[in-house]
Amino acid sequence: MPELRTVDAGEVRIRVATKGEGPLVLMVHGFPESWFSWRHQIDPIADAGFTAAAIDVRGYGGSDKPYPVEAYAMEKLTADVAGVAQALQPGKPAILIGHDWGAPIVWNTALTRPEAVSAVAGLSVPYLGVPTRPFTEVFDALFTQKGRFFYQAWFQKIGPPEAEAEADVRGFLRKFYYAISGDAPPDAWPQKAADATLLEGLVDPDPFPAWLTENELDYYIAEFRESGFRGPINRYRNHERDFAWLQGFKDRVIERPALFIGGTKDPASTAFGGIADPIAAMRPFVPDLRGGHMLEGCGHWTQQERPDEVTALLLDWLKGL
Repeated sequence: MPELRTVDAGEVRIRVATKGEGPLVLMVHGFPESWFSWRHQIDPIADAGFTAAAIDVRGYGGSDKPYPVEAYAMEKLTADVAGVAQALQPGKPAILIGHDWGAPIVWNTALTRPEAVSAVAGLSVPYLGVPTRPFTEVFDALFTQKGRFFYQAWFQKIGPPEAEAEADVRGFLRKFYYAISGDAPPDAWPQKAADATLLEGLVDPDPFPAWLTENELDYYIAEFRESGFRGPINRYRNHERDFAWLQGFKDRVIERPALFIGGTKDPASTAFGGIADPIAAMRPFVPDLRGGHMLEGCGHWTQQERPDEVTALLLDWLKGL
């Protein structure tokens, strides 16, 4: 196990799992995960001569859990990442790696705080530039107005999504993890009406795919039973606030050396089918993209589903910086 410690990130205190010595590699997870999603990468990165550090994002696990929706704006989360980096390695920029929501968090940290970042890698979610409209408008037009369910529209309701997830944490995690994994059949994420709930129609697989053992799942369950889901879901309730903040950076690109790793069965890697080639789509906005990889058959949980491949790609990129 890495060392678990809590650091002052400025506005909040953030729990960090750390191991090794050397240049700081700071890893940021997505929804609904924790520092533990990087368990396969921490040792190899530390062994390669880096300080490997994986955080619990605010709202999760052992980190502070402010109540207001606006406490989970992208501006706040990028500040947390920069604050943790300074606490762990004062006066030096950090290498950032993020998955799922962690990818936009690290992409936008590199965009808005380039002095804090020496290199940046995103898993699952490509960087496609400063948005031209809030994502709420996008999914409203593509899904809600057509009577179709979209999970981020469901998350805009304050209360019911948390209650659904917290009523059966084990069932929620098993069904959600499976539905967008590479092991799930195409209909595992069902088409349903806009007024449905997230879990309607999702299946609880038996057995669960081998990439997540029962003991590993138990760790996540214990974390969410303790923390709840309000903070994690609040991240989805800041699209308009994030859009407004990022307009101040619309003339910038990410100039740091970068890496992208996605999955051919991950809906987030193709912007839910909106882009055919995420790597090509990134290049205008990330001119120093030194590697782009779409893992065949990989679903959304990139570094957990394909730990050996992902770790090897990350180490090659890190050693080449």
